[in-house]
Amino acid sequence: MAALCRGRHRWKKTNCLYVPTRNLTGKYDYDLVVIGGGSGGLACSKEAAQFGQKVAVLDYVDPTVKGKIKIWGLGGTCVNVGCIPKKLIHQAALFGTALKDAKKYGWQISEPVCHDWATMMEGVQNHVRSLNWGHRVQLQDKKVKYLNFKGSLVDEHTVKGLTKAGKETILTAKNIVIVTGGRPKYPTNIPGAVEHGITSDDMFWLKKSPDVALECAGFLTGIGLDTTVMVRSIALRGFDQQMAGLVTDYMETYGTKFAWKCVPKRVDKLSSGALQVTWTDTQTGGEHQDTYDSVLWAVGRAPETKALGLDKLGVKLNQETGKIVLATDESTSVPNIYALGDIGEGRPELTPTAIKAGKLLARRLAGQSAELMNYDNVPTTVFTPLEYGCVGLSEEEAEKRHGKDNIEVYHAFYKPLEFTVAERDASQCYIKVVCKRFGDQTILGLHFTGPNAGEVMQGFAMGFQCGATYSHLSQTVGIHPTCAEEVVKVNITKHSGLDATVTGC
Repeated sequence: MAALCRGRHRWKKTNCLYVPTRNLTGKYDYDLVVIGGGSGGLACSKEAAQFGQKVAVLDYVDPTVKGKIKIWGLGGTCVNVGCIPKKLIHQAALFGTALKDAKKYGWQISEPVCHDWATMMEGVQNHVRSLNWGHRVQLQDKKVKYLNFKGSLVDEHTVKGLTKAGKETILTAKNIVIVTGGRPKYPTNIPGAVEHGITSDDMFWLKKSPDVALECAGFLTGIGLDTTVMVRSIALRGFDQQMAGLVTDYMETYGTKFAWKCVPKRVDKLSSGALQVTWTDTQTGGEHQDTYDSVLWAVGRAPETKALGLDKLGVKLNQETGKIVLATDESTSVPNIYALGDIGEGRPELTPTAIKAGKLLARRLAGQSAELMNYDNVPTTVFTPLEYGCVGLSEEEAEKRHGKDNIEVYHAFYKPLEFTVAERDASQCYIKVVCKRFGDQTILGLHFTGPNAGEVMQGFAMGFQCGATYSHLSQTVGIHPTCAEEVVKVNITKHSGLDATVTGC
């Protein structure tokens, strides 16, 4: 997909770099060395320190391909170029819609209403920097050693750290945890893609508006930028496709353009500075061209595993994805080496799962618990203009696992109260509850599009983990008037063929 826009210390010497360590374990410098200072790595390191473990965190980020970011602060993708800036800019876009709605509610707003990218980004970046600093302080308070080193493995107990200046140091540890995450990929087979395109790593730190992934396209449209999304096959792969269709339908109504079933062939920079994109329509075979100010690639992420030296130690990887093959306890194929987060094969690429998994791993390594991470039924939300939250199976996956005749889908189209006075289109606001058809009708999946979808889904996710059934749902009293109450009111099934549009209370 592409988005187009207009105690006493023992000093160890290694190549003139000195690292103070206290030999608490006797045999090793540390009980635990964590490679990666993102959400999962920080959670794991702080939790381990809480149980008296001696811990070091190595964190280093290479500049982006385009060089828009020379260095990140501590906190990883989520803090610097992921969840946090994305949600803040999404909020900025929602304000744009709210300003339009406000007129219907009696607010007198002077025209034209303009958005200033620089002001927004200054606020976002200041908040990100405050989080970077906060993470540094937390590590210090927990007595976790922070080292701005690029880490790689020497053996199952040894890590080599490399500074930006090229100086090396060696650290030993009883256990090593790899939490290096991933970075956006470029379609290197497309001429001009790397030279002229950017990724989300760059976009969240642009000083000027890009004039240009669905979430990115949504909030760019929301702040008034002319945005086109080029989709090779389907949107939101891995999600319920009926829900994905509602999300993209809303975005098109909202102003985002879509070029469906199209594949970019090349990107050329014109003398004017504009970018000329050439693409092929895979349905007709026709070739097309248009010019844009920016090209944002959203074609997936690659795990940051290549520089770790995993092959030398025999750490097993999935050769297709490059991710580390893990057991249920996050262990790799090599003793004393663990991994978690986005680099783990089959693990959800979500910040909360990495945090939870990191804490549980730290407890197990400290001998405080045997609890394993449950990766099933993790809730998530897509922060598109019409938010989409879900937990559990999609309708397609439920049919695949249980058979179409063995599932029941309760659904409803509803209209948020706040849409009424503003006369906003609510035709894509939809709820779907996928259940087993017979017996107690255990809920297999719950899907919601509408305002504050993440807030709505979080509470239902807990019930989902407790084995909620449709009966539990229908017995729950809703909070009125809210969008969330519409979930507990669903009573029309797809099998019935009845109109699922909610009317009245």
